[in-house]
Amino acid sequence: MQHVNRKLTPAERRRHGQIRAAAQRDFPPKGRKGERTAVDGLPAAIRRARKEQRLTWYALAQKAGIANQATIRDIEQGKDVKLSSLEAVARALGLKLELVATAGRT
Repeated sequence: MQHVNRKLTPAERRRHGQIRAAAQRDFPPKGRKGERTAVDGLPAAIRRARKEQRLTWYALAQKAGIANQATIRDIEQGKDVKLSSLEAVARALGLKLELVATAGRT
């Protein structure tokens, strides 16, 4: 079997474009892997600070002295993590964790 390279005609380009568009409607591409939206509050603040400093999960884990970059992902997704890990990440990003009383509670 021999492969032939040739330029597509404008009609063929249109047809291929229509086929691609129909395929993407039927099978939409998945979002980027690992880029789930952070929940509000602390996880979003951590992600925002990391992105502003242009750090990857791996680079932030190294900077914070955390062995596994998945811990950074878990923090950003609002999962349950050790307080010591959260403190190390905040410190590496130049952030400070504080406990704040909510209205109506003492």
